[in-house]
Amino acid sequence: MNFLNYLVSRWDNLLELAIQHAIITAVAVLIATVIGVGLGVATYRTERPRELVIAIASVFLTIPSLALFGLFIPVFGLGATPVVVALVMYALLPIVANTIVGLRGVDPAIVESAQGMGMGRTLRLIRIELPLAWPVILTGMRVSTLITLGIAAIGAYIRGPGLGNDIFRGLARIGSPVALNLVLGGILGVVVLAVLFDLLYVLINRLTTTRGIR
Repeated sequence: MNFLNYLVSRWDNLLELAIQHAIITAVAVLIATVIGVGLGVATYRTERPRELVIAIASVFLTIPSLALFGLFIPVFGLGATPVVVALVMYALLPIVANTIVGLRGVDPAIVESAQGMGMGRTLRLIRIELPLAWPVILTGMRVSTLITLGIAAIGAYIRGPGLGNDIFRGLARIGSPVALNLVLGGILGVVVLAVLFDLLYVLINRLTTTRGIR
């Protein structure tokens, strides 16, 4: 069976796996965004805590994914939960780093003007600093999404959902006529999701960022 015929015959299965893949990636990035932005906001003003948070998030990103998934099996078992936890860890660094860079890059004169108008620290953060830092934070989310899309496929190793199931199924059948189609179908699905997520971030950026700071 050639690859085109394979896609036509299995499009419904591929679509289901792609939806699972997109959901687990989106959940992980959303959780990582809440944690990462929170850590960035908490540490961007102080050097030692800032360096410590960046260092820890950097260590997470260096851990081989197969090893991390294997370590999580005794704690979380098999399935989606250990995959989400691992993906959150991998997604943290770009979001934390970009939150810190974005907040530290806000013009001090703007912050001082807001302070002179009587705005407290929390109000300045919410009304001035975070909106100005938002495009940089969004870029961190975009990078994290692309990272987690690829790693999520490896989550099939511990029975996680998504396109990795077809990839691993194909690798297990190397030598059979359908093996290459399974692997290529899974890879193509991940690539298509990456393009769609990228377009989504472009749209979010246009809708949520004022023209003056794009």
